[in-house]
Amino acid sequence: MTQDLIALAKAWLAEDPDGETREELAKLIDGEDLTELAARFAGTLQFGTAGLRGELGAGPMRMNRSVVIRAAAGLAAYLKAKGQGDGLVVVGYDARYKSADFARDTAAVMTGAGLKAVVLPRPLPTPVLAYAIRHLGAVAGVEVTASHNPPRDNGYKVYLGDGSQIVPPADAEIAAEIAAIASLHDVPRPENGWETLGEEVLEAYLARTDAVLTPGSPRTARVVYTAMHGVGKDVLTAAFARAGFPPPALVAEQAEPDPAFPTVAFPNPEEPGAMDLAFEAARAVTPDIVIANDPDADRCAVAVPDASVEGGWRMLRGDEVGSLLAAHLVSRGVSGVFAESIVSSSLLGRIAEAAGVGYEETLTGFKWIARVDGLRYGYEEALGYCVDPEGVRDKDGITAALLVAELASVLKEQGRTLLDLLDDLAVEHGLHATDQLSVRVEDLSIISDAMRRLREKAPTSLAGLAVTKAEDLTEGTEELPPTDGLRYYLEGARVIVRPSGTEPKLKCYLEVVVPVGSADRLPEARDRATVLLAGIKKDLAVAAGI
Repeated sequence: MTQDLIALAKAWLAEDPDGETREELAKLIDGEDLTELAARFAGTLQFGTAGLRGELGAGPMRMNRSVVIRAAAGLAAYLKAKGQGDGLVVVGYDARYKSADFARDTAAVMTGAGLKAVVLPRPLPTPVLAYAIRHLGAVAGVEVTASHNPPRDNGYKVYLGDGSQIVPPADAEIAAEIAAIASLHDVPRPENGWETLGEEVLEAYLARTDAVLTPGSPRTARVVYTAMHGVGKDVLTAAFARAGFPPPALVAEQAEPDPAFPTVAFPNPEEPGAMDLAFEAARAVTPDIVIANDPDADRCAVAVPDASVEGGWRMLRGDEVGSLLAAHLVSRGVSGVFAESIVSSSLLGRIAEAAGVGYEETLTGFKWIARVDGLRYGYEEALGYCVDPEGVRDKDGITAALLVAELASVLKEQGRTLLDLLDDLAVEHGLHATDQLSVRVEDLSIISDAMRRLREKAPTSLAGLAVTKAEDLTEGTEELPPTDGLRYYLEGARVIVRPSGTEPKLKCYLEVVVPVGSADRLPEARDRATVLLAGIKKDLAVAAGI
């Protein structure tokens, strides 16, 4: 077995085009580090509906140039098999380690396969890539990004020509083409032949951002903004300037791209401590709201002044922002379909029903939301919002930020805030309170064991609320295709449990709905919701063994 492992590693080393990972792997081979080699060669990084994502390093279980070249070649073969072998592929990338290298390799592989390839002019937000696909009439697009993952990770996100991310069976078909590649020596990679785009595609995207706002609407909201060491700053500030908002006050320590993400443990606005510098800046300049993008700027986080919390600023949950944007769009008289994933708050359905607009639930991920017929607005609780589906059929943290700022401006003119509107929604539709039990693991068997326990013995009650219906989503439903997840309906509550598709996490999504009736009963309803959520979280953890 030892010699087989060493032989595998040496064969990989012989093909590796990257001097950095060759040196890394050679040291492991020379030092006979069998534990690390076994981890690197335990299989291959799986290509799925999130494309590829993983830790940088040498070997087939890591993100590296060899893995990316194979992925690009598999995508090219898939496109050719679909009769699109002379089509255009757009490649974008963020500012993470190796992103530019992976983008260049992708363009080279596409060119070598006979497709046309164009690369965005520099590290830019993922929504710009999603927009460019449809704008340029491409047959596919690739964004090199690991979004909000830790600094050691990178990823490879694939879109098809409709501008939305791949879904089954395309993922499996591309994976099969990747697996069929015997050797990197069989993959032509010319030194040139692709085009690096100019600023025109970015200008076209920025011109489109104006479309999300109401002509003549107030633009007075003052914003503190953090790019979280990512690529959002220049595009967001340009979009705000075009729209006529005051220039956002930047969190200087996090304004420029930095693949080390030195000021945060995880470059995700949802993670504890990630927003500390933004709140510090907000206390100094007293804006109306704080806005954060994640590193590739497809997500948008919002915080508001709140004297009842320590530090005076409170992050809004993704479900709260999702409901606020829906209410804002309803007030503008929009038509079409509102859509969300099953893990997001059921309040969107209430808002849509009251407004007489369509509503649809999908599986988790914008790859599903973006495919809803007649989509006008889509959101997911993980800070993702699609507010201009004709321009970007994916989540877009730039246009979402503009719409939030417009809503804050409208309310400001009325002497009101985002919190006031949330109160209005609770009184009208009931208090929809959400929380999450999220467990990050090193050992993935912990996740599979928890799912097995819940399948073998589903809870009959949580926090004293009877479970009225339990669904194993691997079997699918009338509305949803199969997925690895469990859904429990309770008396006045709902729970969904699923493994994360992008991180080593087990995620449990909790929602309770408490009737309110009148504004003076809101404090009582909030207290009741807090108790119920805490109880559900505790009982669910016990049932899952986590």
